[in-house]
Amino acid sequence: MTTVRPLIGVSTYLESGARWGVWELDAALLPAGYPRLVQRAGGLAAMLPPDAPGHAAETVARLDGLVIAGGPDVDPARYGAERSPRTGPPAPERDAWELALIDAALAAGVPLLGICRGMQLLNVALGGTLVQHLDGHAEVAGVFGRHPVKPVPGTRYAGLVPEETAVPTYHHQAVERLGRGLVASAYATDGTVEAVELPPAEGWVLGVQWHPEMGEDLRVMRALVTAAAAAS
Repeated sequence: MTTVRPLIGVSTYLESGARWGVWELDAALLPAGYPRLVQRAGGLAAMLPPDAPGHAAETVARLDGLVIAGGPDVDPARYGAERSPRTGPPAPERDAWELALIDAALAAGVPLLGICRGMQLLNVALGGTLVQHLDGHAEVAGVFGRHPVKPVPGTRYAGLVPEETAVPTYHHQAVERLGRGLVASAYATDGTVEAVELPPAEGWVLGVQWHPEMGEDLRVMRALVTAAAAAS
């Protein structure tokens, strides 16, 4: 008997002037760690470049699970804040597309994992706000660091990873006010919210502040793939 692996869509960057070989062209791209993590966890990976938000529901309907990947800062206008001087340039096409994907996944009950920016955008999609800058979570530009994350007992995340773990991290923004229904399920030692989730009755929805695609721990992604297989 052949087991059909669930199809996991992963949102992508849209970058101008990407170079490879003799070419310099606009490109929809994604660090290879994301699809590799999906594949190692037992899923099929599909890249989802920014598209018209009106196509999000049709896109999500073809998927068994969805990952909103890390990337640039969310536009503060999306959560009603003035832009801080330390907030990066906006990515309006990506913000609009990924917010529409999140809304579609929540409406359809498609298992959803937000990674770094993806967790922040999930919080914004549900009416939450963000801290626009904090120190200590991205020590060297372009280099992933590590810090410990402690799960909150009784949460979905704690059921997957019950012990305190050191995770790959690179971010300067974080959850401030939690969005509707979200529960904080892990914290850093400085009190930064490191994971959020919706109650099980509202489906499989989890966000993590760190970058599991840069580590060896498959538990979070494997849980998404398992949930996607069960829902397909």
